[in-house]
Amino acid sequence: MPLGQRQGDNGESRYCGAEAPWSGDIHHSLSFALSGAFDFIIAPLTDPSYRPSKAKRDAEGSAIVPPFAGSDLVLSPSQWSSHIVGKISSWLDLDSPDGLVRVDSETTLKQETAWASHLSLQACLLPTPRPLNCGNYARCVNQVLQGLTSLQLWLRIPLVSPELEAAQGTEEEDRLFLERDDITGRFKNDTWEWWNMFRTLCEHHSQLSIALDITAELPSPSSLRRWLGEPLKAAILHTSAFLTNKRGYPCLSRQHQHLVTTLFSHNVQIVLSGTCLHHVEEPPPTATDPNSFGANGTEDVYHSKHPLKPYLEYIAHLYRKMDPPDDQERFEMGYRDFLQAPLQPLMDNLEAQTYETFEKDSTKYSQYQKAVHAALLDRVPDRLVATTTTVLMVVGAGRGPLVRASLQAAQETGRKLRVYAVEKNPNAVVTLHSLIKMEGWENLVTVVSCDMRRWNAPEQADILVSELLGSFGDNELSPECLDGAQRFLKQDGISIPSSYTSFIGPITASKLHNDVKSYADLAHFETAYVVKFHSVARLAPPQPVFTFVHPNFDGPLDNRRYVKLKFELSPDTGSALVHGFGGYFDAVLYKDVHLGIEPSTATPNMFSWFAIFFPLRKPIYMPAGSTLELHFWRCVAPTKVWYEWAVTAPSVSPVHNVNGRSYWVGL
Repeated sequence: MPLGQRQGDNGESRYCGAEAPWSGDIHHSLSFALSGAFDFIIAPLTDPSYRPSKAKRDAEGSAIVPPFAGSDLVLSPSQWSSHIVGKISSWLDLDSPDGLVRVDSETTLKQETAWASHLSLQACLLPTPRPLNCGNYARCVNQVLQGLTSLQLWLRIPLVSPELEAAQGTEEEDRLFLERDDITGRFKNDTWEWWNMFRTLCEHHSQLSIALDITAELPSPSSLRRWLGEPLKAAILHTSAFLTNKRGYPCLSRQHQHLVTTLFSHNVQIVLSGTCLHHVEEPPPTATDPNSFGANGTEDVYHSKHPLKPYLEYIAHLYRKMDPPDDQERFEMGYRDFLQAPLQPLMDNLEAQTYETFEKDSTKYSQYQKAVHAALLDRVPDRLVATTTTVLMVVGAGRGPLVRASLQAAQETGRKLRVYAVEKNPNAVVTLHSLIKMEGWENLVTVVSCDMRRWNAPEQADILVSELLGSFGDNELSPECLDGAQRFLKQDGISIPSSYTSFIGPITASKLHNDVKSYADLAHFETAYVVKFHSVARLAPPQPVFTFVHPNFDGPLDNRRYVKLKFELSPDTGSALVHGFGGYFDAVLYKDVHLGIEPSTATPNMFSWFAIFFPLRKPIYMPAGSTLELHFWRCVAPTKVWYEWAVTAPSVSPVHNVNGRSYWVGL
């Protein structure tokens, strides 16, 4: 049964599994786990003593049938697919120097994965590869992957190297931490390196994922974060990772608790493994017992028939005490790590549904209202209120939310306002007229159905208001639009926004990379995408890229830009793989009123903008402590604007999107 039910959360992380020992009766193993409230088991598919080279053939010499854990008839098809994850034999060593062991391992791997496919299992757990010595193992797994349809393969990777964990607190610890492989020069005990070598040899296959082994020792927080951008499917939590609270029940350290809840939020399933180390003999506490909560806020639970039940109940407690997703999170769930093409607001007219989504963002319009409020107070002193009417132009008025925000700001400040609502979309203009009539604004608002760049205004504006910002600030051509509109702004006029800056930073985003790769063409690797980042690891703080200021009355207008940025990978992060770059923006609406999605200063509770993703055709490997050098261009031609980007360190990439051949925004 699920760990709990939180409103709006229907993710896979609700289900917890147990690693089961070998049993010739898999029906009994599953029934035992289900009776203990587990949702699935990871179970060996074959007797661990089986070796193909030692198996005896019958008199006719027919093919050897491995000693599987029961036939496909012992469970129903739905039980096999919903409750069983196959465990590939742990004795496999496909990179053994012993030829017989290697051949036996290859044969067994193929037999067991074929059997798992026959059973329609959703996933199989592969044994841990040799550290930085997995060439043949990865080759054979890649061969298997080429023939799979739906079966997922989870590669078992320890979060901390067993050798390093065994040396914790000894003089050997530092030596082992810094030990490098003689051939590759990579850190031998950085287990992310083991994974990266294996998945690279398997061509970043989308059906190859990770099952992390979590024990008592944890790496640094920055080292942990890089795993969040990898294809994590399961976390195998060992009983040795648990502490004991004052009543003798299992609990986790605060660092482990944080890790588990983070994994829950990233839809990673927890699998409990190991022997029971907490033998609780006292009767279970009642629901009204005030002592039913132990140290660390843990809920004491009784030891049921299944030896891992106390650990399951603790994990369920951690899940249940998480805050349920709020309205914004529930709205964003369907967009997480989903590639969307950015809007082309000058080339295309937005649909009603798009307008409606943006108009629900009350935070954004509240910030705009604050900015107009402050601008009106500065523009019209109290002594001139009775005799002054401020001319405010909303350029790109859409269906009128900025018109409403501006009039509400005027009402708050007691200032008189005359509004021009300029909109090029004739469909939105219909709604604008209807809104004005319904609200009785006929004497306050004039609707102009025209492209702001071509409109000849009857008078000059005191305040120019727009919401032309894209996820990268300037990527929906706000600079070009406002440069064209500033001709009808007074020399001392105010633009809202007054400036905006784009930001960019390197990310690990395995899912996004595979989604782009699935299109199997160059153009998609040279296209920017709007994405609600979720299973993404930010490897370095984003840095500012381009800044635009409005109005810009100084000199010729030129919106071409170029910047070279350097990003340092923290040494305690370890090595990482860069799949592309996350783009964001921060805008100053007016003075101290700002709006943005740059992670360190993002406006809370705002959902109008997701980040933008600039992919790399080939992921860039960053060694621990290395520097990444990014070149980024904003290019402008008479009919389009586009970006180009390239990496020159630690390795060199091609320049992406040369001449806007794959992706551009039309003027």
